[in-house]
Amino acid sequence: MLVCPFCGAPETDRIDLEGKRFLVFRCMFTPEVEPGLSDDEVAERLRGAFGPSGRDYFRGTCDRLHVYVTRGEGARLLTSTAPEAARRR
Repeated sequence: MLVCPFCGAPETDRIDLEGKRFLVFRCMFTPEVEPGLSDDEVAERLRGAFGPSGRDYFRGTCDRLHVYVTRGEGARLLTSTAPEAARRR
């Protein structure tokens, strides 16, 4: 069983979908990994991709979400009073 490279939470599920594999950790981190890799290979790739820069990865994701909700399409949907926008919520 693998653990999250950020917080050490255990893996809870593996989802194979359309030739892709996703790992789900208890903390809800769900990276896409190459199918067919051993657990050791997956752990090594996760550490390499997210290891020391993990905080930067999450910070970047949070920053993009913040822009989406405050100034992007999300903000337009959330602040619009048009009936069409209300139906999409």
